[in-house]
Amino acid sequence: MDGQEYLDRISAKNQPRPKKFQGTIFSSRFFWVGAIGIAAFIIIAILGVVLRGAGGKGKDKCFELLAHLGYTSEIVSEYQPSVKSSDLRSSSASFYGVLSNTNAELTNYITEKYKTKDATKAISKKISDQAQLEKDALDEELFEAKINGILDRVYANKITYEISMLMTQEDDLYNTTKDESLKAVLTKSYDSLKNLYDKFDGFSEVK
Repeated sequence: MDGQEYLDRISAKNQPRPKKFQGTIFSSRFFWVGAIGIAAFIIIAILGVVLRGAGGKGKDKCFELLAHLGYTSEIVSEYQPSVKSSDLRSSSASFYGVLSNTNAELTNYITEKYKTKDATKAISKKISDQAQLEKDALDEELFEAKINGILDRVYANKITYEISMLMTQEDDLYNTTKDESLKAVLTKSYDSLKNLYDKFDGFSEVK
């Protein structure tokens, strides 16, 4: 072995061995297991909030519809006797029947679903106050029409509007809930209101 070969072998022995690759924290199996677990927890939490929010909206919509049914029934009961047209009175009586039936069925549903003894008293102040404002406005317009001798025309127009609003509320609630018993109540009421809408909308004092 010559001198140069000897020096080369010594140099090779003294070179530091490459360290085993340790990897970063992102390459750790435990890191990814933990990250996936945290992500799953966040997703579940978000879904919980969304579902609770949807449930709360559904409950509010139930009470809003109940309040609307209630004050509309009172208005119809008050002004129907003063309507001159027999056809309009007949349609109004049918409308009152639909309101009463839907009110009773929705009340039973709310009582069972939300465990309350009195569904009407369970209506929030915000919903109740808004319903009162709407009732007062409707009452004022019909009273003015009555004293001015044009009740039939205005009554038919206003009830047409109320029916359309009730149908909109019922359709909105139907699309919000997954409860089949509530859907059955809403479908029955909606179909009845749809038939009555045409009668009120097509009312004419001239026949």
